[in-house]
Amino acid sequence: MRQEIRASTSSMTSVPKPLKFLRPHYGTLKAFHVTMADSDLKKYLSDILSVLALTMSAEGERESLGYRLIGTEGDIGSWGHEYVRNLAGEIAQEYTKRQSEEAPIDDLMELVQQIVAFHMKHNAETEAVDLLMDVEDLDLLLEHVDKTNFKRTCNYLTSAAKYLPGPDDMLVLDISYMIYMKFEEYPNALQIALFLDNTQYVKQVFTSCADLLRKKQFCYMIARHGITFDLDDEMVADDDDREALQDIVNNTKLSEGYLTLARDIEVMEAKTPEDIYKAHLLDGRASSGASVDSARQNLAATFVNAFVNAGFGQDKLMTVPSDSTTGSSGNWLFKNKEHGKTSAAASLGMIQLWDVDSGLSQLDKYFHSNDNPIIAGALLGVGIVNCGIKNDCDPALALLGDYIDKEDSSVRIGAIMGLGISYAGSQNDQIRSKLSPILNDAKAPLDVIAFASLSLGMIYVGSCNEEVAQSIIFALMDRSEAELGDALTRFLPLGLGLLYLGKQESVEATAEVSKTFNEKIRKYCDMTLLSCAYAGTGNVLKVQDLLAQCGEHLEKGDIHQGPAVLGLAMVAMSEELGIDMEIRSLERMLQYGEQNIRRAVPLALGLLCISNPKVTVMDTLSRLSHDTDSEVAMAAIISLGLIGAGTNNARIAGMLRNLSSYYYKDASLLFCVRIAQGLVHMGKGLLTLSPFHSERFLLSPTALAGIVTLLHACLDMKPIILGKYHYVLYFLVLAMQPRMMLTVDENLKPLSVPVRVGQAVDVVGQAGRPKTITGFQTHSTPVLLAAGERAELATDKYIPLSPILEGFIILKENPDYREE
Repeated sequence: MRQEIRASTSSMTSVPKPLKFLRPHYGTLKAFHVTMADSDLKKYLSDILSVLALTMSAEGERESLGYRLIGTEGDIGSWGHEYVRNLAGEIAQEYTKRQSEEAPIDDLMELVQQIVAFHMKHNAETEAVDLLMDVEDLDLLLEHVDKTNFKRTCNYLTSAAKYLPGPDDMLVLDISYMIYMKFEEYPNALQIALFLDNTQYVKQVFTSCADLLRKKQFCYMIARHGITFDLDDEMVADDDDREALQDIVNNTKLSEGYLTLARDIEVMEAKTPEDIYKAHLLDGRASSGASVDSARQNLAATFVNAFVNAGFGQDKLMTVPSDSTTGSSGNWLFKNKEHGKTSAAASLGMIQLWDVDSGLSQLDKYFHSNDNPIIAGALLGVGIVNCGIKNDCDPALALLGDYIDKEDSSVRIGAIMGLGISYAGSQNDQIRSKLSPILNDAKAPLDVIAFASLSLGMIYVGSCNEEVAQSIIFALMDRSEAELGDALTRFLPLGLGLLYLGKQESVEATAEVSKTFNEKIRKYCDMTLLSCAYAGTGNVLKVQDLLAQCGEHLEKGDIHQGPAVLGLAMVAMSEELGIDMEIRSLERMLQYGEQNIRRAVPLALGLLCISNPKVTVMDTLSRLSHDTDSEVAMAAIISLGLIGAGTNNARIAGMLRNLSSYYYKDASLLFCVRIAQGLVHMGKGLLTLSPFHSERFLLSPTALAGIVTLLHACLDMKPIILGKYHYVLYFLVLAMQPRMMLTVDENLKPLSVPVRVGQAVDVVGQAGRPKTITGFQTHSTPVLLAAGERAELATDKYIPLSPILEGFIILKENPDYREE
């Protein structure tokens, strides 16, 4: 009978005739099966019943599995694919049931082995992985993966990790790391190691790989991620090679590469703020009123100039040679009021971004000034120039270290903030020993303490460092009632939160301590810690907690809902689905939320779509930028700048020009419009603020820290950004990265090759070899990549050393290439 059924499958789709004929007799066969004596025949009948149960058995009876277990041990694949899939589903249910009753599961596991082997052979990797996740035994995968299917398996594992609850997600990534290492797919293994923030794994990748060129490519990936990493003898044996590699990790080549890109696109020409405002395109009334040379307008122009010419090393305001007829260079500085000079001097650091040597030599003249704000600005400028660039002789620490304990608080803040920006993520203990005493110094003014805690948070971002956490907690407990009401006090909990950025459960001990704080700040601290710890994890349960906080209707005084709304965006920003759902729930909050929630919503939208202007979000923000509440309008305007950051988006630029004529009488709103205009044209359209890289898989902690700090400052605009702490805007430097793909040859010299750039397509779990990009255009490198775009080489002459084409990519010649 068994042979009959198998042989009679006339076509793939139709049900074999004998099975159709046996269906009505299912009940009788079952009864007969019970009475049969144990024999081979009984086992064969079990097999047949097992297949019949596929369509006949009642829901939840798992009969198919039951008969399979007492049937023959034979090959299951021969009964067809659908049958195997059904079995897998029943095993998962049976497994959970047996786990709860603590019954033995060995017989199930044998069957699982067979099914997984079958799936892996027949290109159904996703189903094999799902089954193993259900029975909690992913280690089996390592035995069954082979050269043909390991990429698809790992692809599915890494994308499934986003939707799993912790600690399962880490387990899944661990397994995919092992598979990649097994098949020597080192770049992908390194990515997972960086995602897990596991230094052991990173070292392992370096030690397992012998090829020096590939190691150089790893170094570029580490540099892009922005962590501080020291190579040792085990990883690279030869001293000269090690120095060359350490140079790449230290990012010393970033400025060169960026300027190569700028020359290629022909945007080296410096731009003035007027080129950005394009006031001549507006009607008469607005432009006529702007001729007044007000300090507020000049301050805005300083920022616009700094953002637009960032990293180009030349502009029309600050770096003009002073021997020209106007005697200009010094003049622009003195067109700003006291604290305005700080930002003006620091903007020179921004223009020289990443180019340490020329930046320091240009800033040097300001150190001899007698004017404290100018010295403060020069200090901050030094920090900005060194942002993301590590250097063995630590120029920033040497220059800034002596200024930390000066009397003047603006100078101290300049030095402290400079250190925070230049050493973000480095976990440098020398700096901790300098900054920690400030936190517990009773005489230190509040603003110095606030910036010290922020800088410590930046330097130890995501490190869960106990000692830093302790000193910030004590600083928070020592604050008086009056000080707790101050806007700058917000930076203390934020510094604490940054220590746990993305570290999930590790935050719980500190969160318990925060419940003992003064009730004014307790809730605020709680929300900030929660949102930082789960930032970028997409954890659904935490999103619900934060939503519950936002749903309450409170009286005016409470400020903790602001960080809760930002927290929603921070947690959900890790993947596309989360972003879309989050945008919808933020829409609801705009309709039902209280005033303090409405003020934070635009900022949250700005974070979700940073440097990625989605049309729906753009329209929402445009509507909010005319809101009756000026705080909401300001937040919306800044967010328009954030979502368009570095994209030169014409539609946003047009909106901002119209806003500048709409608000021409209101100085503070106009200031925000100007800042946003500067952001949209940031780096003349060559930079991005997005903290995600490597095809949105990795999240750079320092970049996120910079953005979140700015957003927290924007929760209370008037005292901070519109007050005298406007230089908080420079924290954005941490997130500024060239959105380029630059190909270099084996000697790291730029090399021009044709590439196709198009919208990325998600190909996880699709059959065959689908195209990874759609609607592409072919350019020659270096090229710009917008949000959600992916590049692939359009030639077979070279082989890229990393599968993900972003940033610096080393190409080696393809030995098998034949010219047509």
